[in-house]
Amino acid sequence: MRNLATQFFKFGIVGVIGFIVDAAVLMFCIKELGLGPYSGRVISFIAAASTTWICNRHFTFKGQGSGHFSVQWAKFVVTSAGGFVFNYGTYAALIASAPLVAEYPVIGVAAGSLAGMFFNFFTAKKLVFK
Repeated sequence: MRNLATQFFKFGIVGVIGFIVDAAVLMFCIKELGLGPYSGRVISFIAAASTTWICNRHFTFKGQGSGHFSVQWAKFVVTSAGGFVFNYGTYAALIASAPLVAEYPVIGVAAGSLAGMFFNFFTAKKLVFK
């Protein structure tokens, strides 16, 4: 049980890094590329998922999992897509319904990240880094 708690804590640290990447890429997509908050979020999610895979591979689940790194990355992104349903759903609902979040999309990114975190942890642990 202690190992599980330690891994979840590390996963949370990596999640904060992922949040920063997600928010930064989203703001870049909106402000510099002229994308909307929905299409920009798809790009920022892929960047964040790739970043968190690298960090989880070398920090949270170091020495666990097998197979070529590209296969492992693909598994991580595919399983993270399930968490993305919770993540993006929360984000999109808040953007559409809360003017403060529409003005500051980073708030929606944070709420979405928390919504998908538990799903992503268990799928990463059981399916990607088993």
